[in-house]
Amino acid sequence: MKVLNNVYTDTKFTYEDYLHFPEDKRYEIINGEVAVAPSPDKMHQDVSRNLEFVLWEFVKKNDLGLIYYAPFDVVLSDIDVVQPDIIFISKEKEDIVTEKNIRGAPDLVIEILSPSSHYRDKKIKGKLYKKFGINEYWLVDPKKKQITVACFDSTKKESTKIYTQNDLLESSLLAGLKIALIDVFAG
Repeated sequence: MKVLNNVYTDTKFTYEDYLHFPEDKRYEIINGEVAVAPSPDKMHQDVSRNLEFVLWEFVKKNDLGLIYYAPFDVVLSDIDVVQPDIIFISKEKEDIVTEKNIRGAPDLVIEILSPSSHYRDKKIKGKLYKKFGINEYWLVDPKKKQITVACFDSTKKESTKIYTQNDLLESSLLAGLKIALIDVFAG
C-alpha cells in the first residue's frame, strides 16, 4: 500500500502522477513507489558544489557534454523517475535532454549520501542505474570522505573502486579527469 499526502493506494505511481505531486518536497518514483527526500544538509551541499564545479570545468574545457544537478528529473521509465545529485550527459546523448527533464539514461550519475537516503541511494538506485544502462555511478559518502565508483559494461557487469579523501579519483568514462578528493571534501 502506498501513501501520498495521507491518501492510501495500491496502484503504482507513474510519471503523469508525479507531475501533479505538490512542489513542497523532492519526490522520486522507483518501480512505481514514491520516495520523498528532505533538503540536503550543509555537508552534502558543500560536497555537491565542489564536485559540480570540478566536473563542469573539465566537461566544458574538453567539450564533452552537459552537467546538471538536482533537482532535475531523470525519467528512466514511466514508473522510474529520479533526481540524482549530479548528472553528466555526453555530447552523443544530448538529445535525451528536454526543457523539463532528461528522458533516458545519463552517462554518469552521482548520488551524495545523507542519513535519510543512504539505503535508497546505495541499494535501490544502484540497481536501477545498472538496469537502465547508466555507464558510471558515483556514490559519495561525505561522512566517510570516500567515493565509490561503479562502472557497468555493455553486459551490465559491474566493477567498483573506492577512493578515499587522500586519493585522486579517475573516471574511465571521462578520460583524463583527475579529482583530488581532499578538495571535494573541504567545507
